[in-house]
Amino acid sequence: MKKILVTGGLGFIGSHTVVELQNEGFEVVIIDDLSNSSIEVLDGITSITGAKPIFEKLDLKHESSVIDFFKKHHTISGVIHFAASKAVGESVEKPLLYYENNLNTLIYLLKEVLLLPASNFIFSSSCTVYGQAEEMPITENAPIQPAESPYGNTKQIGEEIIRDTCKVNTNLNAIALRYFNPIGAHSSAKIGELPIGVPQNLVPYITQTAAGLRESLSVFGNDYQTPDGTCIRDYIHVVDLAKAHVVALQRLLEQKNTSNYETFNVGTGVGSSVLEVIKSFEKVSGQSLNYKFAARREGDITSAYAHTEKANKILGWKAKSSLDEAMKSAWDWEKHIRNL
Repeated sequence: MKKILVTGGLGFIGSHTVVELQNEGFEVVIIDDLSNSSIEVLDGITSITGAKPIFEKLDLKHESSVIDFFKKHHTISGVIHFAASKAVGESVEKPLLYYENNLNTLIYLLKEVLLLPASNFIFSSSCTVYGQAEEMPITENAPIQPAESPYGNTKQIGEEIIRDTCKVNTNLNAIALRYFNPIGAHSSAKIGELPIGVPQNLVPYITQTAAGLRESLSVFGNDYQTPDGTCIRDYIHVVDLAKAHVVALQRLLEQKNTSNYETFNVGTGVGSSVLEVIKSFEKVSGQSLNYKFAARREGDITSAYAHTEKANKILGWKAKSSLDEAMKSAWDWEKHIRNL
């Protein structure tokens, strides 16, 4: 049974990926500093899979702690790196926090991964590396535009750090998964998106508004060059996204990669506007949502949705869940945690 390290493994995407890894028979070690997650998520993972992953509370910004961790866990066969600050708006307001947390931690981690017998690394990247792409859908060969936010810039620089490291360390095998907008929750409603404080992402704000935690939802901008004036994104069910990480990891473990640094888009290939997401929620929940239009938000781009053929063909992975299914699972999760 191969041991896999998942950093940020109690976060939204990380926890769902841990579930899929354990379902495939991997032994999982989680690192999380609990700054944007909850220890209760560990119980949810255990309840779903019947196995409790190893958990270490650790701040990756402390290099000595990272070194000590790998001395203790020296039989790790692969690393999936999620741990990072992730809110576009917050990154505009606190750029240094984002550069320290997202880049220093990556460097400390890679230095230790290079010392492992098997240096397999999956990087949680983002469609933000493309900036405002000139053509839709966005392919992996799209030019990397100047980042629209410090968050997006940390993902661009993160990819550059990994690519440069792979050039001179041929024992390092890495895949950067550039994913679009993850939403939804596990079908069991035992794990899901659990933002601390005011949600930075659309879907938890929608569900919290419907649950009565928020007075109304602000739709940032209705004057974009899109059919209904609101931003368009590619919303992917988090379980589909989690499965993509497992498939990418298996590609490296089975040495099927064609170069030691690869990139794949992970999305549905379908763009949905903010208003379409709201309508989908209203349909699956039977509730009408209180929302209002507000000024555009700095750092937001007009449109982004994925060209997914590369992941479909080479990884043999394809998103399966619809927007309605994802929204229903998000609402089921919200109702579960609020006892509605």
